[in-house]
Amino acid sequence: MVIICSNLTGQVKYSNDIIKIGAERTDQYIPKLEGKRVALIANQTSVIGETHLLDSLVRRGINIVKVFGPEHGFRGNASNGTAVGDEVDANTGVKIVSLYGNKRKPTKDDLADVDVLVYDIQDVGCRFYTNINVLRDVMQSAAENGKEMLILDRPNPNAYFIDGPILDMKNKSGIGQFPIPIVHGLTIAEFAQMANGEGWLGKGLKCNLSVVRNGNYKHSMLYKLPVRPSPNLNTPESILLYPTTCLFEGVSLNHGRGTDFPFTVVGGPMYKGIYEFYYTPISMPGRAEDPLYQDQVCYGLDLRNINFEELVKSKKINLQWMIELYAKHPNKDQFFERFHRQIGNIDYLAGVSEFKDQIRSGMSEEEIRKTWQPGIDKYKKMRKKYLLYK
Repeated sequence: MVIICSNLTGQVKYSNDIIKIGAERTDQYIPKLEGKRVALIANQTSVIGETHLLDSLVRRGINIVKVFGPEHGFRGNASNGTAVGDEVDANTGVKIVSLYGNKRKPTKDDLADVDVLVYDIQDVGCRFYTNINVLRDVMQSAAENGKEMLILDRPNPNAYFIDGPILDMKNKSGIGQFPIPIVHGLTIAEFAQMANGEGWLGKGLKCNLSVVRNGNYKHSMLYKLPVRPSPNLNTPESILLYPTTCLFEGVSLNHGRGTDFPFTVVGGPMYKGIYEFYYTPISMPGRAEDPLYQDQVCYGLDLRNINFEELVKSKKINLQWMIELYAKHPNKDQFFERFHRQIGNIDYLAGVSEFKDQIRSGMSEEEIRKTWQPGIDKYKKMRKKYLLYK
């Protein structure tokens, strides 16, 4: 059966009932964990149905010695960029070690009582979504300390296309660490294989990696996430728009942070009298502590009512909205002047320094895309070596 998400304009068809995620295929990995000391890399998306993977494995008698939690914390309730401390899980008493506080990867001491690490975190398929950085770091620690690593794969909701410039490594940052396009078209397990195969663990390291694949899955299938992957990706619309609207984090506009509809609107006070649609960002603890233009009326684009079927069919990041908002900005010198304390500027999000100059010079979307194409073509050839699905 195919699920149709009725709140999206245009029929966007989801294949959740067809797909069997890696974590559900317990017969393929429970025997590998029995009798071993297991550490999970998990967050709020690590669920089998409505049951968290941690609870499920503990009930089955698997010895979970600790859990490592990424950005936003194990329960997924910390704002982006907010440091997260260690804690103890109230349900199971298992220690939760933060990888988004004083350290970014497990230490030798953290892994001293661990035989195998199990990674099960939902990704959304974009270079600037930091879970892939965590995955690489954990793989590196596993390789350094001679530990096995098992990945329970999950579908990528944006795997149906590949787009964007390849990261110029001079713009490497916390939101871009690999020479891949903005939308990479890989599941987490495929990315892990690429990180291993392309030497991204450094020092010649290779992780002892095994994978539980998704059943009945191919990249063209759309997957509706059962749990929000982070506080501000809270709707199907936000996840489909994220590859496009996250770029606005690097310009002097609000993109819905501080509202109930982040990543689906874009605007600022300077567009008063230019656009009719308006909204007011407010401080929202756990989601947006101090959003840009807090408590100010912002005017701009409401993207919640676009035709999402057409967006999916286009298989592209939409550059027209960036081009339009730049063209209509009353003070264009300020448009790209924002420096975000966590992510830096637009160069780090786009991955290339020329993107802002291309918008400023009035290049069309087609002309900008032509500059991306050689890198995308080369990437696609490399990507083929690591694919697990059609």
